[in-house]
Amino acid sequence: MKVLILGATGFIGLPAAQALVRAGHMVYGLSRSEAKAKMLAAEEIIPIIGDVESDVWIPLISTLDVIIETVGGDVGGTPDLAKIGNETYERVAKAVPQLRTADAPLLSYIYTSGTWVHGESRTEIVTDTTPISHPAGYIDWRPETEQLVARSAIVNGIVVRPALLYGRSGSIFARLFRAASEGRVVWPGTPGGRYAVIHTDDLADLYVRVAEQAQSLGGKIFDAATPVTESVDDLLAKLVVVSKAKGPYEYKKPETLLQEAITTTTLLRPYLANALLGWSTKKPGVVDGLETYYAAWLASR
Repeated sequence: MKVLILGATGFIGLPAAQALVRAGHMVYGLSRSEAKAKMLAAEEIIPIIGDVESDVWIPLISTLDVIIETVGGDVGGTPDLAKIGNETYERVAKAVPQLRTADAPLLSYIYTSGTWVHGESRTEIVTDTTPISHPAGYIDWRPETEQLVARSAIVNGIVVRPALLYGRSGSIFARLFRAASEGRVVWPGTPGGRYAVIHTDDLADLYVRVAEQAQSLGGKIFDAATPVTESVDDLLAKLVVVSKAKGPYEYKKPETLLQEAITTTTLLRPYLANALLGWSTKKPGVVDGLETYYAAWLASR
């Protein structure tokens, strides 16, 4: 396959690009800087220098099999990312009839959302196919973009919703690890919370499987998470020990929409990727592997 990854140098995009290369595919990666483009080239990813709002990558649409959009997927969302997400899809949809022959297969377009769209759910279990009714405020625009992609008649639209990411340089957990390294474990939330989580390597494996079988997956929305949520209390208590911070850990009141989103408990039991693709997570969970993940974050600083 020929695959273009938008956001190829990010926490989601780079592992996905590396995994696709290892699987034998030709992978293009969009990069905004010469330095990061050089890093992509060293990983056998063909660099395209420019940002997602530029036209530099648009001509590739004529021969691509798959586009994976991961722009902003690491963090969640902002009004600017909401605008970018919709506009990126719309630019692809406009270019497809202009650049692809009438008899070409539908271009597969994989949009990266996030499981925060399920919102707070401390009493009811949700799955990939649970209707969305109360997304976290930080990403409350994502369900609309999901449907724009999944219901497209112009591209073969698919949505992947990563849960809270862990591993490597930490993603959002980097904020927590930084606080611990400075001596105190203080984190937004309240006792009794639970996180839906996914290791970046397991997520990359899912992108490979979705991309390779994309032609039979149009309209599907996949929650990407471990089968069991993790206790935030257990995580913070163990981090005090692992980081040698001064205990006990503390919760604080959220001060921003992002911090409010971080407090989200979603009792998520994903099933669709396992049922359709045979996908399952392999990495140790956050709490079980915390020593390794904290050490990896320290080494990445």
